[in-house]
Amino acid sequence: MNAVRPIAVKLDQETRDRLKRLADARDRSTHWMLREAVAQFITREEQREAFRQAGLQAWQEYQATGQHVTYEEADAWLAKLEAGEEADLPECHN
Repeated sequence: MNAVRPIAVKLDQETRDRLKRLADARDRSTHWMLREAVAQFITREEQREAFRQAGLQAWQEYQATGQHVTYEEADAWLAKLEAGEEADLPECHN
């Protein structure tokens, strides 16, 4: 079981007031609101970092192999998907 330990966060009075108003409007505690905000922030930033890492990995793979699809190939494929047509991924090439 993971131990739950408190952490201090310093907030200016305006932010504290805004948090309290929102918590009251949602019938939640400020503690709950802060925990939820931190959890959502971490999830979003983990997803952003995973996306960034995937982009870096794709760039490294492209640099190593030269394999790619052109903008026109990708655009045509996406247009078919958008139109509801079934379309295979375009083939990568040098």
